[in-house]
Amino acid sequence: MRLLIINPGATSTKIAVYEDETEAFSSSISHAQPELAGFARVVDQLPLRERLVREALRQAGFSPASFDAVCSRGGLVRHIPSGTYVIDDQVIHDIYNPPFGEHASSLGPVIARSIADEAKIPALLVDPVSVDELQPVARISGLAGMERESFFHALNQKAVARKAAGDLGKPYESLNLIVVHMGGGVSVAAHEKGRVIDVYNVKDEGSFSLDRAGSLPVNALVNLCYSGISKQDLKKKLSFEAGVYSYLQTHDFREVERRMLSGDADAEIIFRAMAYQHAKDIGAMAAVLHFSVDAILLTGGIAYSDRFCAEISSYVEKIAPILRYPGEEEMKALALGALRVLRGETPRSYSETIQKSI
Repeated sequence: MRLLIINPGATSTKIAVYEDETEAFSSSISHAQPELAGFARVVDQLPLRERLVREALRQAGFSPASFDAVCSRGGLVRHIPSGTYVIDDQVIHDIYNPPFGEHASSLGPVIARSIADEAKIPALLVDPVSVDELQPVARISGLAGMERESFFHALNQKAVARKAAGDLGKPYESLNLIVVHMGGGVSVAAHEKGRVIDVYNVKDEGSFSLDRAGSLPVNALVNLCYSGISKQDLKKKLSFEAGVYSYLQTHDFREVERRMLSGDADAEIIFRAMAYQHAKDIGAMAAVLHFSVDAILLTGGIAYSDRFCAEISSYVEKIAPILRYPGEEEMKALALGALRVLRGETPRSYSETIQKSI
């Protein structure tokens, strides 16, 4: 079976063609910042992005009719359990009327639906960032009316967890795992028997990352809110100008490591502090799992760093065996999610799922 996979990001749109489990073609379509700067909303980029995707496919010799299904990254849709979903009218509505703000990944389902409708084939999405399987006690924050939310690298976390389960020779649904995605953002999650029951979400909790603040001292944050900075500028500061960047003025972790090895004391303390915070988050998730942990999984781009992974391991290696899966498995995860449906698994209904949660 031939699948088209679509995965839009902030500055690129990745596409791939899979023949069953094998990648037959891939392309990363870059979008220069000046090219995107003129769009007031992310959804306004849709005509441009879809045209470029169709052009790339045409140049590679693929037409919509040559596919059996189209599968996309999910985007910031409403909170739903993990799984493969049909891209129905409600998905499209929620992308144009986003419940949690805009993100480039939300463009994928619209492009997928357009191409799939033309070819009269299924349009699917798998494990969006808003996957929510939190246990009730994990939602309590400490202030009534302010509930903890689930936003994390669900697609890669679930894919890596299933891959690790295969390597361990056990079903994913039988294991307790702590998965740490370390990239531009960080998410640390407790996977209990196939469900993510707690997570330090990628938007505003846990360890700092390359450009995100993570958890901050509350009183200092309140003071910053009333220092004259606008809400828009504060959100930008916390999400794009915080973390490693705020200390070292770089978004490149490889540069941080190079500077540390050349004797830069500032780079060394930030390198160690980020590993220290990741380790604390892992320890907290171990407690969530009652310290019955089968493995700790380190994934994402930063997991390529032997030194950084060793620094984390020095704190948490007594909790459970540590397995590394550098990079990300997102395109393969999307393909596998679609294949499960094409081979007989019933896809979930997004509209019915969110109706049940209302």
